[in-house]
Amino acid sequence: MKRREFIKKTSSAVALVVATGGTAWFFDQRQSSRYIQPGRKTQSFEVAPEPSIPQVALSRDEDSIAALHKALNAVGGTERFIQPGERVTIKPNIGWDRTEAQAANTSPVLVGEMVRLCLAAGAAQVVVTDVSCNDPRRCFQRSGIGEAAKNAGASVLLPSEDDFVTMHLGGKLLTAWPVLSPFVNTDRLINMPIVKQHSLTLCTIAMKNLYGILGGPRHQLHQQIDQSIVDLAAFCRPTLTVVDATRILMRSGPQGGSLDDVNIEHTVICATDQVAADSRACEFLGLSPDRVGHIVLAAKTGLGSMDYRAAGYREIA
Repeated sequence: MKRREFIKKTSSAVALVVATGGTAWFFDQRQSSRYIQPGRKTQSFEVAPEPSIPQVALSRDEDSIAALHKALNAVGGTERFIQPGERVTIKPNIGWDRTEAQAANTSPVLVGEMVRLCLAAGAAQVVVTDVSCNDPRRCFQRSGIGEAAKNAGASVLLPSEDDFVTMHLGGKLLTAWPVLSPFVNTDRLINMPIVKQHSLTLCTIAMKNLYGILGGPRHQLHQQIDQSIVDLAAFCRPTLTVVDATRILMRSGPQGGSLDDVNIEHTVICATDQVAADSRACEFLGLSPDRVGHIVLAAKTGLGSMDYRAAGYREIA
């Protein structure tokens, strides 16, 4: 998003919030950046591997909260990932001015439950945010994520330009770039993508969802999109990836619109290997991971395993 466009959109959001007297939660978290280290080339929030625990777990259940709990427990449970007193940032896909049913954004039910689980594990604070593609206020509101996260106890941040810090990402394509500060000013990062078809990359799941930590002219990265995704995944390594496969946007991605393009799958995937998570999740779109450029490149770069079964995989009914 260009700077002028960003200012115009956020200014409009401020004006509307002031006029209506609501949604103060859009402006939480204007705090100091004491954790920010602009010289770092990797923001790794990963936990230590446990050979006895699968790196990828998939659960199917018509109750999406039950599916989340079963998949999360299979990879070690919340207590493995969140320690008392830690600050947690959750990164859903809140990119689009779409309803939950249209499957363009992460399920607000899953986001709200993940917030509750983090707080129950003793997190000092949970921040939920994203850099939206459509008007941010409308995306946070219409997706249902803003309200669900706030009701669960999170601080919800609608970004402004003051919330970005220039980071040295150290990638082949991504070098110095503005990053939304809660994604570096935190102790733990939980990435919560939804599974969607994408017109440029075939799919957008976990690694592509990290585009939402960036400010600046992101559209320029589309010219070498696979490399930019891998650069970003190398820089930002989440503690946990929670893939929303409850609804799958099969066509017209990433924005969608028609309910005819949505498949209902009632599935949640939890993973500590973001490459393996994408490799399993892309199969919902009828894709083999070796057909997806950024998954292949990420595996070759050593960011994770394209063979999710070899990485350690479990399915729970």
